[in-house]
Amino acid sequence: MAFIETPVYLIFVLSIVLFLSEWASRKPRFRAFGIALLVLVLGAVFSNVGLLPSQANPTYDFIFEYVAPASLFLMLLDVNLTQLKKTGLPILILFLLGSLGTVLGVFTATLIIKDGPLFEGLYPALAGMLAGTYTGGSINFNAVALHYRVMDQGLVYTSAVAADNVVTTLWFFVTIAVPVFLGRWFPLKKLKPQNPNAGDSHEEGKIEIVEDDSAHLNIQSLSLWIGLSALGLLLTAILTDFFRTQNWNIPGMIVITTLALLLAQIPLLHRQKGNMFLGSWGVYLFLAVVGAFCDFSALGAAGALALLLLGFIGITMLGHGLVVFLGCYLLKYDWDMAAIASQANVGGGTTAMALAKNFGRNELILPSILIGSLGNALGTYLGFMVAGLL
Repeated sequence: MAFIETPVYLIFVLSIVLFLSEWASRKPRFRAFGIALLVLVLGAVFSNVGLLPSQANPTYDFIFEYVAPASLFLMLLDVNLTQLKKTGLPILILFLLGSLGTVLGVFTATLIIKDGPLFEGLYPALAGMLAGTYTGGSINFNAVALHYRVMDQGLVYTSAVAADNVVTTLWFFVTIAVPVFLGRWFPLKKLKPQNPNAGDSHEEGKIEIVEDDSAHLNIQSLSLWIGLSALGLLLTAILTDFFRTQNWNIPGMIVITTLALLLAQIPLLHRQKGNMFLGSWGVYLFLAVVGAFCDFSALGAAGALALLLLGFIGITMLGHGLVVFLGCYLLKYDWDMAAIASQANVGGGTTAMALAKNFGRNELILPSILIGSLGNALGTYLGFMVAGLL
């Protein structure tokens, strides 16, 4: 084994990639890119200058097979579906309409932008990844990518992430502007969540704590999360093998997602924190390896591929937006609420919460977080459905 492929060297260099990416993401010049994209780019840079191998090796395989699924499993443990009763029916309906619009938009995009050699045989997987991420978020994007080994084609994966990053950023500004524009021409009365306690200061305080749980990692919680993720991987392997003997073609990522969602409903687990922080670290490690597979010499093809992906995502978002905002108008709901529900689909609970704050709708802060969690629960299933149908 060459020195550059030894596990201790690779973990050392990959850790440097994560360290530098986190440092850069805090600087005003790079903050807009986000740490995920910075990790991908730095991983690619390190690979192309010879500091990281650009081909498969046992350490990379371990990260793909164990670290990445375990990290997604840990992040899904925050999806407490019992809290959905606090959202109120209108914003929940708008969120589900947005999910439907995303799926319809993806299928519409497949009719306009056809499969081709630039997609490297990954066209159905990419469609599923986009359906997943615009229902829930990056958790679902990566769950579909892992099953279909999209990261083995580093250029395809990196182009998809870059295109997604651009459109997600633009959509935040769209959801700020659309309620103002539509409210001027088609005024609708602002609605309140059905739960009167949804926006009180006590609940808002809870939300703020959830945003960063790194301080809660200790020996007890770290042992719990590592042990639980190992158990999740073990049960997934056992169940997947059983399903295979029954001729049921159920992807392992669907199995581990379902296990995580079932465990997430146990109240005892919510008293322990740190799973999101640990899961995020594992996902960033996975992204650094994906970046290492990206060959800069093929960037000419990436330009054409990126344009195709941007077109595909643009059509998807048009379908999503038409369904959620037209549904809002027909149901006589609330333009702000529709924009927040849409943002929960596209950007996740955090950006939806930011949008609620921007509109001064404090009563919608908690519902925005909760429907964002619902998106994480639904996204993987819808992503695999789309990929399977294609």
